Amino acid sequence: MKRLTGIGGVFFKAKDPKALAEWYRVHLGMDIESWGGMSFSWVTPDNPTGTGSTVWNAFPAETKYFAPSDANFMVNYRVADLHSLLAALRDEGCQVEDKIEESEFGKFGWVIDPEGNKLELWEPPAGS
Repeated sequence: MKRLTGIGGVFFKAKDPKALAEWYRVHLGMDIESWGGMSFSWVTPDNPTGTGSTVWNAFPAETKYFAPSDANFMVNYRVADLHSLLAALRDEGCQVEDKIEESEFGKFGWVIDPEGNKLELWEPPAGS
């Protein structure tokens, strides 16, 4: 089974997400969208049309979205088959959260690495 297919996003905590996003806009030329982050579109040999993206987003410092991790960041990894991967990770003794979210944005699940970092696993909707 193919597990990870890429990085879907990098998320981190910031004391002032809006000010930090503005710094990235001004100094690095990032096109910050109204939701506070940016999507980088990409092309790969498996994806010659460039369908797909990697998201960058600063979260408020007090966010609970990364819990139970105390880390100031969370990496979102693209996966081919979320349900199969989560089952395999459970079978391998990994700490997998019971919650799975499914929406028009795809399927999301979470696993905690041995150092307590929460990783988001994302199966994009078909065609993206």
